Amino acid sequence: MTAIAHTQEQEANERFAPLLRRNKLKVTQPRLRVLQIVSEKETAISQPDLEKLLGDSVDRVTLYRVLATFEEKGILHKIFDLHGTATYALCSTDCDEHHHHDEHVHFICSACNRIYCLEDFKMPKINLPEGYQLQSIGVNAVGLCAQCRVRKV
Repeated sequence: MTAIAHTQEQEANERFAPLLRRNKLKVTQPRLRVLQIVSEKETAISQPDLEKLLGDSVDRVTLYRVLATFEEKGILHKIFDLHGTATYALCSTDCDEHHHHDEHVHFICSACNRIYCLEDFKMPKINLPEGYQLQSIGVNAVGLCAQCRVRKV
């Protein structure tokens, strides 16, 4: 392992080990590495893209399990892109395994298919009929991201 890789591994451990422990999860290198990669992205990332970045360090089955566990525990949330591919982004610190509080708009670029979490746009309170229970809210805005808009001009 190179000195840079070792330093990155240590930083990921310091940053994400408490999150894993708080969610009663073992601190493993695959979990730390997935969290490190997702946290470094400004857009949501797909499982195939994660696989490419992880290389041989994490096998496909382990990655599926990590993503499913993180979604269940409220560590990651899943957003589907325009092609129906699941992508993942970090949840807010308010999320837990009983309720995701990532009630914000997802902007999907119609040109490059990147998904951005727009944290500044919160969902309005929804008054449900008696007996109903809200589990999640999903709002997608579709258009051109800043980079693709510049390319089109």
